[in-house]
Amino acid sequence: MKSRFTKAMKRRHFLNAFTGLVVASLLFGCGTMTNAQKSEIPVALQLYSVRHDCEKDFPGTIAKVAEMGYQGVEFAGFHDYSAEEVRKMLDDNGLKCAGAHVDLSLMLDDALEQTIEFHKIIGNKYLIVPWLNEERRNSKEAWLETAKLFNELAEKVKPHGMMIGYHNHTFEFELIDEEMPWDIFAQNTTDDVILQLDTGNMAGADAEAVPYLKRYPGRSVTIHLKEHSVTKPDALIGQGDIPFKKIFEVCTKTGGTEWYIIEEEKEGLPPIEAVKISYDNLIKLL
Repeated sequence: MKSRFTKAMKRRHFLNAFTGLVVASLLFGCGTMTNAQKSEIPVALQLYSVRHDCEKDFPGTIAKVAEMGYQGVEFAGFHDYSAEEVRKMLDDNGLKCAGAHVDLSLMLDDALEQTIEFHKIIGNKYLIVPWLNEERRNSKEAWLETAKLFNELAEKVKPHGMMIGYHNHTFEFELIDEEMPWDIFAQNTTDDVILQLDTGNMAGADAEAVPYLKRYPGRSVTIHLKEHSVTKPDALIGQGDIPFKKIFEVCTKTGGTEWYIIEEEKEGLPPIEAVKISYDNLIKLL
């Protein structure tokens, strides 16, 4: 007859082995979590980066982006697809809408109602204006009027669970009347207006992202991650001068950031390849 001690030891070995299998299955068996999923902030792609691919095959391009590991997309047009069709593309590929670049004209007067309805269907909360005509930004007074307009729009979309925002280029960091346009706009808009910084565009104007992220806490709900290099014009994320890790720290702690959005506009590689490399490099940095 086997002793109670022997039986107990066998039972202990069985439990240890079983526990190990459970842990292993959680870590590896049920779909290993990617670094992006482990990150506190998910990663999306601004589809302007692959606009020509989208023109040729919008559904196919979205599927490729999902296969790369991206968790969301930010739209830059919808290529004549309906809101319902766009939503199905997202759902079929397990993607979320991280925002959309929307021309300001589509948020004025009667156009706003249709814009809100479309973006409700696709699940978009963030309406980002990607460009301003010169008359809306050529003086301090123009920037003040623009800020006022954005505040009014923010109030109109707020009941629908949406926010309006603005995406910078380089001219927002060129002095007007000894003031920086970005500061004029930021200081005269409410916290309901997203300040979507583009790290590459800022660097192109010799401006650093980190001080501005700190200056306006909670306003960087979405941020464009773009590389910049003085010596390597075609540098992709992780290959240039942008201090991404410092940016991540501010975004995580005080930026209020909900999405990291990669945007690539370099000419060295086919866009669909460039956005894959930038994604992989970003994940390593995260």
